[in-house]
Amino acid sequence: MTRSNLILLILVACIAALPLFGGAYALRLGTIACMYAILALSWNIVGGFAGYPSFATAAFFGLGAYTTGVLMSRGVPLGVAVAAAWVASFVLAGLLGAALLRLRGHYFAIASLSLIEVFRELVNNATDLTGGGMGLNIPLTSAAGVLSDATFFFYAMWALLLGTAVMVMVVAGSKLGFGLVCIRQNETAANMIGLNATLYKSIAFGLSACFVSAAGGIYAAWVHYIDPSDVFDILYSVKPIVMALIGGLGSPLGVVIGALVYLGLEEVVWRNYIQIHSGVLGVLIVALLLFLPHGLMSLRDRLLAWRPTRV
Repeated sequence: MTRSNLILLILVACIAALPLFGGAYALRLGTIACMYAILALSWNIVGGFAGYPSFATAAFFGLGAYTTGVLMSRGVPLGVAVAAAWVASFVLAGLLGAALLRLRGHYFAIASLSLIEVFRELVNNATDLTGGGMGLNIPLTSAAGVLSDATFFFYAMWALLLGTAVMVMVVAGSKLGFGLVCIRQNETAANMIGLNATLYKSIAFGLSACFVSAAGGIYAAWVHYIDPSDVFDILYSVKPIVMALIGGLGSPLGVVIGALVYLGLEEVVWRNYIQIHSGVLGVLIVALLLFLPHGLMSLRDRLLAWRPTRV
């Protein structure tokens, strides 16, 4: 295990201790932190390892939320509903990836972005199943109390984060990860040496979608009510990209750090500049990316490269 992967696991373990330092607010913040990290890590498989700018995160987040919500409204337990969303998203994303990932660059970006609107329209039109634009009410998982409910969903999201982190580390050190890096560097050359680029990209697209979908399912059960404008919000596609850029593309540790930094900036700006929070947050992110174009992980490389001179 590399040093970065060990630090990543320690960081994820530290997140699990958040409820010890506060009440309901710490649980809410920790749950969102875990969700953001899952979205960013999942996006990093396609965007960081393979170099394909995917905007489909919001599409599969909403798909997982509605799949879980519909199943739970019909009496299916939460764990089974989330597992069904995980499997359905992996299969669907793999099939869609086989077609969409033949496109490259901004063509693929536009095609992946269109999935959000396609899934949103399908949900809006399936009123008998999803409630359409009126939204969908999801039954409570238990009646143990507000704090107990919040603790349960925090650890559910944290467990999914741990699973996502382990998956990304396994992919990074596997033949699949090596193939994705080859595709990012020169896809034409990778095809010439016999690498099945379409298969590799489809598997990566499926893995990036299924954990996002599971996070959407847990989120839906957590908030108890979802509507298309909420779970298919394009910000769920933009935020993971910003988090990965803040932390460092291709680095699982950097991506998680970027997600935590982004959430911290979001909370601070929201508290102090509620009227103009979006503008202030945007300026801070642009400034951070301007002075650290390779992300926060580049600071480590700079520190390692710097050596004090001896007189």
